[in-house]
Amino acid sequence: MTHIHIDYNPKTLQVTVPLQIIMPNPGWGDQSESDIQKLPVLYLLHGLSDDSSAWQRYTNIEILAWDLGFIAVLPTGGRSMYANMDNGQAYFDYITSELPEYLDKTFKFDLSRQNCLIAGNSMGGLGAFKAAFLHPELYRAALSLSGALIPEIKSVPQDKAANYHMMHEIGLIYGGLDKVKGSGDDPMAWLANAANNPEALPALYSCCGTQDDLLKVNRIFKKACEAHNIPLTYWEEKGGQHNWYFWQKHIAKWLGMVLPERS
Repeated sequence: MTHIHIDYNPKTLQVTVPLQIIMPNPGWGDQSESDIQKLPVLYLLHGLSDDSSAWQRYTNIEILAWDLGFIAVLPTGGRSMYANMDNGQAYFDYITSELPEYLDKTFKFDLSRQNCLIAGNSMGGLGAFKAAFLHPELYRAALSLSGALIPEIKSVPQDKAANYHMMHEIGLIYGGLDKVKGSGDDPMAWLANAANNPEALPALYSCCGTQDDLLKVNRIFKKACEAHNIPLTYWEEKGGQHNWYFWQKHIAKWLGMVLPERS
């Protein structure tokens, strides 16, 4: 396997950030080097308290990439909620525009819609679905693992709503909590817009554990999808928690679903 660590300065972020890429070596499965560049590409987003190395450190994503034959791209999202932040750092534009352009110019990966997937955990689940809803032309399938798909940013789980510093930080991201509702950062707004053409969306998958404090918002999002006739494959795990044991198990399950020909 090949693990590439890159530090570079995207124009959308205006700061040097790390990027991790995991891919099979040339010759994997009797493939040539050019064939390796055509393998499926998975954008894998991290959560609020992690960084671009988290999936590589805490899961067997490298083994999955070897077994199933795909390229994992692990970008940095900071604590941005994958938004174009009020301070000018455009993390959403980085993930959906500048990063694909960089990968194309640098590695010549096949970034056609049919070849690209996106997934993430917690904040990364929010980011993955935001990208899938607002740029459905980029991805074939998307997965939200315990996603922070909060329908109203002011109605976050009670323990977090009581955390003044966290809520203040989130407010700074958006330039004020009152600016989220109805905007491109509002999951409910995504659904309302997508209801006009749900066929254009990638295949959507989400899951959550029954012991996860984000279970309520995930169930609300599921019901909202049903109300808008937006197809969503959703499942829960009894006793599942907001941790890497859960995310490791279900990223493997999902990859077996969306890459069945490689399983």
